[in-house]
Order: sequence, then C-alpha cells, then structure tokens
Amino acid sequence: MYTMIKKNFKFRSVSFCMLWIFAALVCSAFIGCKDDFEGEAYIADRAYDLEIPDDFPALAFDRDKNPITVNGVVLGKKLFYEGRLSRNNTISCGFCHIQENAFTHHGHPISHGIDNRLGIRNAPPIQNMAFLRNYTWDGVSHDLDERSLVPITTDFEMDSSMPEVVGKLNTDANYKKLFKAAFGDENITGERVLKAISQFMVTMISADSKYDRVLKGKTAFTAEENEGYKLFRTNCATCHSGALFTDESFRNIGMYYNAQYNDRGRYRVTLDWNDNMKFRVPSLRNVEYTAPYMHDGRFTTLEAVLNFYSDLVENQPNLDPLLKKDGHVGISMNAMEKQYIIAFFKTLSDQNFITNKAFAE
Repeated sequence: MYTMIKKNFKFRSVSFCMLWIFAALVCSAFIGCKDDFEGEAYIADRAYDLEIPDDFPALAFDRDKNPITVNGVVLGKKLFYEGRLSRNNTISCGFCHIQENAFTHHGHPISHGIDNRLGIRNAPPIQNMAFLRNYTWDGVSHDLDERSLVPITTDFEMDSSMPEVVGKLNTDANYKKLFKAAFGDENITGERVLKAISQFMVTMISADSKYDRVLKGKTAFTAEENEGYKLFRTNCATCHSGALFTDESFRNIGMYYNAQYNDRGRYRVTLDWNDNMKFRVPSLRNVEYTAPYMHDGRFTTLEAVLNFYSDLVENQPNLDPLLKKDGHVGISMNAMEKQYIIAFFKTLSDQNFITNKAFAE
C-alpha cells in the first residue's frame, strides 16, 4: 500500500510540475505577463491603451505619425534607461530624469552629463508630455519624436550620435528582437530609436494627485489647502492654468540674468530682444518633488520661490505685465499666505506617478 501511494504521489507531483511549466510557457507568450521582456516570442503587437483624463486637453502628440503600441512602449522604456545611448555607455535618459523626483535631476541646480560636464539648465520634469506643444525652457523643441535627439548628441549631455547609437544596438541580438516586436522587422534606425522613446514618454501621465481626487469628489481640501487654492487662483492661475497647470507661454518674471550660464531663454531661439529672459511657464504638477526650481535651479525650496515673487522680482523692461500692477512689482503675499499656497501646491503631488513600476528602471 505504501509503495502504491508513493508512486501515485510521484505521478501527481510530476503531472503538476508539467502543468505548471506548460502554463508558464503559455503565459510568457502573451503581452502583460512580465513587466518587461528580453526578446521572448510575443504575439502580434497591439495598440497601447492610453487612458486620457477627462479634464485634460486634447492630445498634442501625433499618434498617426507614431502609433503607440505595447511593444513600442516596452522598447522605449528599455531605451530610456539604456546607457549605450551615450558616448561612453554611462548616461541614459533616466540619469537626468529620476522617477522619484517626477523625472527631474534632483539635487543639481543644473544637470550633469557625460564626464560630469555641466549644462546650463535644470532638467525639466517628464510628465504629461503627450499634451504639451513645447518641451524645453526656451521652446526650441516642439516635436516629441525628435526631442531625445538633442540630449543624445549634445556634448555636455550624452555626447553621442545616432549612427554610433544604432551601431551599438545592432550588436545586441536582444535589441533586434525588441525592434522586430515593435516595428515588424529587426531593422534598427535612429528614427525608430527616437520614436520608441517618445512612445514610452507619452504613457507617463500624472493625474492622480489629491487635487484630482478633490475634483472627482473623492476627498476634500483641508482648511489650509483651500485657502491656498483661493490664493493660487487669484495670483498664479493665469499662467499656471488648466489641468496641466501651465499655459505654455514664455514670460519674463523678473529673474536676474545669470552670466555664469549666459542663458537668456527664449531670446536664444528668436534673437528678438523682446524675448530676453523669457522662459516657458512650467507645470506645477508634482512641484513638491521637482526641486530645485527655475531654469537654472536657483531656488532650492518652494518658500524661496514665493519669497522671490513677493520681494525679489526685478523690474525689467519686458517684465510680464501680470507682475507689474498699480506701481507694485511682484506678487503681494505675507508669510501665512505663502504657507497656504505651498499647502495647495502639495495637493498636486502624485505619489502613484513617482512609484509606478510601469515607469521604473
């Protein structure tokens, strides 16, 4: 009897193991069974289900020119964290765009690139890019499919070239499988590299802050947050408007010119002196996480930003009219009002966004 039970147990154990192995093989053939893949056989690609928040503006990203697919996003994510996009294989997009800081380069006034070279600007956050028309502080970049070309080729960022990048990726059999899964064949081109990265960035939507939940009636502001919201609507909402909290305009807000970086903002693009020291209005979403602030990271805290607006705005010739009313330069705020505004700013923090594994390395 013992022998029969033992044999039966072995048979069932082997059968169960075989069934488990078979199930695992089947699972690996379908998209979504793993967070990432390393070249396994996949079923045909399919469109990525991009969930667009109801109150967001229409997509600015052209999905007809670059359809967003599941395999394209997987490839783009891998490329986003790929050091081989830089000359010496050490710098990736994710090096300067760190998830826990809403994809900014936290701790550096201006971003550090290859060989620890310094640029002239603070890396802006990567969030809600599919809805924006411009992607840089001076607005020189307005096509997301081309945006990554600049950091890849700039000497103080990645200091590489698309032929060099393509050459490296072509030596990797896994990348050939990834490109085939995303684009239908193993041909690796610079255009496909850039399109895959932008597909991944399009998926990086932040719309689950306390502010969003308040709008949906799922929670409520505290008394301080509500006071801050009122002050925000009075003093800030003209520029930081809409669901994205930016009108994407270029404005001179009275910051002193920093000769160290020789950066005059929009003027670098237009060569029109009326654009001197005008910079793109940044989104305030996740602003709690994105210190330091301004184009050159000159302010390390939100308190310092509001102190600037109340006391340090320079009366420059092309200062934005909103900051020059009734003979007063800047925005009148007392210490308590500043704390209320900061309390509201923190309701724009999206914890799920900065911890979402779909965006993690």
